Amino acid sequence: MGHEKTLVIGMFGFGVVGEGLYKILKQTPSLKASIKKVCIKNTHKKRNAPAELFTSEKNDLLFDPEINVIVEVINDSVAGYEIVKTALKNGKDVVSASKKMLSEHLQELIALQNSTGRSLLYEASACASIPVIRNLEEYYDNDLLHSIKAIVNGSTNFILTKMFEEHLNFKEALLLAQQLGFAESDPTLDIEGFDAANKWVLLLTHSYGINTSIDKMLFNGITQINEVDAKIAQSKNQSIKLVAQAQKLNNGKVATFLLPQFIESSEHLHFVKNEYNGVVIESGFADKQFFYGKGAGSFPTGSAVLSDIAALRYGYKYEYKKLNQTVKAELSDEFHLRVYVSFEDIQFIPKEEFNSIEEWHSGNERSYLIGTIPFRSLLKATWWKSNNTSLILMPQSIVEESQISELKKLSLSLAGLES
Repeated sequence: MGHEKTLVIGMFGFGVVGEGLYKILKQTPSLKASIKKVCIKNTHKKRNAPAELFTSEKNDLLFDPEINVIVEVINDSVAGYEIVKTALKNGKDVVSASKKMLSEHLQELIALQNSTGRSLLYEASACASIPVIRNLEEYYDNDLLHSIKAIVNGSTNFILTKMFEEHLNFKEALLLAQQLGFAESDPTLDIEGFDAANKWVLLLTHSYGINTSIDKMLFNGITQINEVDAKIAQSKNQSIKLVAQAQKLNNGKVATFLLPQFIESSEHLHFVKNEYNGVVIESGFADKQFFYGKGAGSFPTGSAVLSDIAALRYGYKYEYKKLNQTVKAELSDEFHLRVYVSFEDIQFIPKEEFNSIEEWHSGNERSYLIGTIPFRSLLKATWWKSNNTSLILMPQSIVEESQISELKKLSLSLAGLES
């Protein structure tokens, strides 16, 4: 860490987060950080700041020698990437909130930080107000990290909360989320899991030092969850959450996926409701630790951006220690998942792919089964995302290879076929 320095900021974007940050910085002169220029698309739009603050020319910020920090809070991931790359090459530190851009280009941007000696911080890109990236980076050693489970998307969590607590159907809950500003007019990235998956790519880098991308990840959103699923969860005193998780297996490798899951009422994540996010980290000596905070909105996101700006005063940068370890963590596909599957037509369910089926319930409108299936089977298939099929993880979802033979014996016994 170096001496405290004065920060002169060039900011891209003046939406909810950008304007909030502008107001906060005006109220905190002790931070020794001020915004010199803001680049926006539409300079004719009336804004709550002096007109001379704004420009539509990106080079007014990127090539101004006085500006030493670029803050990037725009929605365009392609433009965001060019801004961040150019800023680092021009010797400027960067704070970004663009999870899609970061997840797609993280390895290149890490290399660029190393070659330029500049810092790129992005606490606001995952879980908004929760300082999870810096905690994973600084506090948790890879060897001692057993697992991490997280609700990282406030929009989907809000929708699921309303489906459970107010008995709305999916479409009604989505409409309410849009009316209250918790979901975009085009909510695809949220409800189909892409937003959460992009955040999870970043958190995997800082938790286990794993470099991956969403096209290699098993993930889904919440569009298939229906009232029947919700009623079954409530009958078992459980809730359904969209949960990202990673767990170290007995073989030393890491299992990871992001799927809807039944959550027991005794679990920390059960109490994470509406637009809030939550992260549960389990490590060797500290047992379970729970982080909780707002995952969406101008001030929660703005507070994370502000935290990164404050850290830059002292020359803080991510060290990516886990990425640089001699023995690197690897992802595994050699495990199985215990799942609940509800469906309208059994012909679309590949029963032969299951290791075992322990429950089977037929209904007039929907039927469901509970069973164990190889992770690889789900990774290669799409049946569980189509034909109005709903797949939800059971509370204890990971089944290791060594446990499979025991499950097969149990399944045969239940079927009366035990040899």
